[in-house]
Amino acid sequence: MQATLKNCIFFGKEIIKNSTVTRQLKTLTGGDESITAYWRRNLKLLSGEVFDKLRGSKLDTMYDTHKVIMSSESKDIINKFVVHTDHAIGGKSWAKLCMSRNNRLLFHGELKTTLPKDGVTERSGYCGIKSKQLYGAFDKKVQMDLTQFNVLKFRVRGDGRSYMVNLYADNYYTATNDDIWSYFLFTRGGPHWQEVTVPFSKFFLSNKGRIQDKQSAIDLEIINCIGLTMADAVDGEFALEIDMISAEYDPTHTEDFAYETYDTRY
Repeated sequence: MQATLKNCIFFGKEIIKNSTVTRQLKTLTGGDESITAYWRRNLKLLSGEVFDKLRGSKLDTMYDTHKVIMSSESKDIINKFVVHTDHAIGGKSWAKLCMSRNNRLLFHGELKTTLPKDGVTERSGYCGIKSKQLYGAFDKKVQMDLTQFNVLKFRVRGDGRSYMVNLYADNYYTATNDDIWSYFLFTRGGPHWQEVTVPFSKFFLSNKGRIQDKQSAIDLEIINCIGLTMADAVDGEFALEIDMISAEYDPTHTEDFAYETYDTRY
């Protein structure tokens, strides 16, 4: 960092305007956050994580059979998700996430399978939501540990269309960053709420939208995010009202993995 330190203001203020030092500090702190605030925030998070480890909070939940992942009653629940559509590839679909008149999370929009006129795209028509990645001290990713559970449960009210449940796990290799484990969420429509159970053993592996020949079960200890996708190739409006998503332990479900696995070493 080569710069003269005149007009310096330490303890959290910008050090030198339009200098290499300032640019590096802004990169470190993620924008306008001061150095002091950056260290104070991260040290507070780190101390909380250390205390949580020493206290052994996971020991208290080791034998729990129910864990709420998402509830419509949570504060500021809409801002915990990101909406994405095929607009990223020039598609015409649209989607929104809001609270319904019943004060429940409502994922709705319109699916359009019209291909963009770029001469390259072969498939279009998808809308989805994905929970935001949580971060701990010093921007370390925080994962959900669901190893003590074996099923996902949804309390939803749908429109009779089929959705996809997506699980995103933390990956060590760059080549596996696009790996997603998915399974179907079938809704029956009508005015009544329904509870849907999806075993973790049913989730299959795909990468960039293609189901992989070599299947493997998801590591439930490093779940980063959960999402829902509408991509049933049927043009028209859709609506899915979500009350709660939870992970549970079902003693009657004993299946480890539903799909054949292959040894592809050769």
